[in-house]
Amino acid sequence: MKIYEQTIIVKPDDLDELNHVNNVRYIEWVNDVAKSHWTKLATQDMLQNYFWVLINHHITYKSQAVLNDNILLKTSVKSSEGVTSTRIVEIYNYDTQKLLATSETKWCFMDAKTKKPARITSEIINLFL
Repeated sequence: MKIYEQTIIVKPDDLDELNHVNNVRYIEWVNDVAKSHWTKLATQDMLQNYFWVLINHHITYKSQAVLNDNILLKTSVKSSEGVTSTRIVEIYNYDTQKLLATSETKWCFMDAKTKKPARITSEIINLFL
């Protein structure tokens, strides 16, 4: 299982009225890192012919992040079967290595032409192993 990492810095737009990162922003980060992981590994042909849609999302918040925190996003694909994959995302404070949130999401692999679910091929599975 390959782990993909991305770092970001908390900006004013990420904050809620309590001056810590809004819970919705964590969900956006989960989506963004999943997309980045896919676009980094997939071939141009794969990107043109397939896409992923989110079908289930579970997130657990453990600690807060605040303005200017360095955030480390780690993601990997836990499993793939049929037309779905399960992805794990861990969100850390980069400087302290404190775990801020964990997420498990289920994604459906889609054919770009038909807009219908497509069986995940071994070629796609191997991108993430």
